[in-house]
Amino acid sequence: MDRLEAMKVFVTALDEGSLAGAGRRLGRSPAAVSRAIAFLEQHVGAELLHRTTRTIKLSEAGERYAVACRRVLVELEEADLSAAGERAAPRGVLTITAPPISGEEILRPIITAYLDAFPGVSVNLLLLDRHANLVEEGIDIALRVAELPDSAMVAVRVGGDVKRVVAASPRYLAAHPRIVEPADLTKHSIVTTTHMGQDTWVFPPSPGSSIARSVHFKPRFLVNSVRAALGAAVDGHGVTRLYTYHVAERVQDGSLKLLLRDAEPAVLPVNLVMPQGRLTVPKVRTFVDFAAPRLKAEFARLSAEAGTMNS
Repeated sequence: MDRLEAMKVFVTALDEGSLAGAGRRLGRSPAAVSRAIAFLEQHVGAELLHRTTRTIKLSEAGERYAVACRRVLVELEEADLSAAGERAAPRGVLTITAPPISGEEILRPIITAYLDAFPGVSVNLLLLDRHANLVEEGIDIALRVAELPDSAMVAVRVGGDVKRVVAASPRYLAAHPRIVEPADLTKHSIVTTTHMGQDTWVFPPSPGSSIARSVHFKPRFLVNSVRAALGAAVDGHGVTRLYTYHVAERVQDGSLKLLLRDAEPAVLPVNLVMPQGRLTVPKVRTFVDFAAPRLKAEFARLSAEAGTMNS
């Protein structure tokens, strides 16, 4: 059996979560998929997968081998496409990850427009509230709203006006004490999400100080969903902290009012992030060229909508 083909079967089984899923995606019988995995295990001399009737789980050796397999397959694809040069038409499956809200509401329409323009490409969009390991998880592109650590990744800037903002409904504010400075939040019901701070929000130093202001609280409502936190705040159940693009439409229609405008942290960059070398792949290069200007325009619009209200 060809080892590269067996590697493709192995990686596909991991992506699909089962041997049967790999068989369906590759058009192979379950027996053929099992033989490919067994061939690799015999070759490396170690068990790669713990199998049950319905699921698979990587062994410790399998985790290391999976990273190496993905790297080998990506480098092979890049070598083929580099040799083909500009004649290579975009094709294959493009795997993209993004945070849930920006992925659904901002990136998804751009993806569907891209699919119309490039019929040879299919897209697998993973909406994740975490930073995936692009190489280990076989992801081509990530949309990230954050300062990027130094890494071997390539980043294409598509926005730079996203802020963390504090907001509450006019109905809530009318019935509770005024919020003039961050410390006033301790007197209020807090609606927070797990990734914005479960019991603490940090603000820049006050004028003349170099010490960041940390506000500690016991949340009235803690949830791992931006939509749920946004809905609770709109319904008047407390003060929340989200990104500008999360609240823009609600600020525009008057459902929310932005607070503490002079205590907002610095803006966060928005980037399309890729492993080194992926921009040479036509499906990746064409998507970045297609999506970048559209993302820039959309993030700028949403930031302007949030920023021009309640100033």
